[in-house]
Amino acid sequence: QVQLVESGGGLVQAGDSLRLSCAASGRPVNTFTMGWFRQTPGKEREFVAGITWNGGRTNYTDAVKGRFTISRDNAKSMVYLQMNLLKPEDTAVYYCALRWELEVTIPILSTEYTYWGQGTQVTVSS
Repeated sequence: QVQLVESGGGLVQAGDSLRLSCAASGRPVNTFTMGWFRQTPGKEREFVAGITWNGGRTNYTDAVKGRFTISRDNAKSMVYLQMNLLKPEDTAVYYCALRWELEVTIPILSTEYTYWGQGTQVTVSS
């Protein structure tokens, strides 16, 4: 089993920045794709960003390209999401996810990911 714990969410104003962190434990995760998703009430969980096991490839949803950056530190079993120029429409619960497959891809469907954190709330006021 893998446990994922997110932190770093909060209430900010439009234009501000936040850095989300995801700590993984339980089993080594440095060979697997990890991602960030977000969800608002009544909507499907949405892919935000993903990163391959060594950080060699990343992928972002169009809505966050140029503003968000995903990174990972395998020595610390950590994944980060740096969010700049936040907008009110970025308000959501953000989830860290891990895909327990050795295939080096970055799926955008939530069903392709195996383990999930409990989520951290990000609220951006206008």
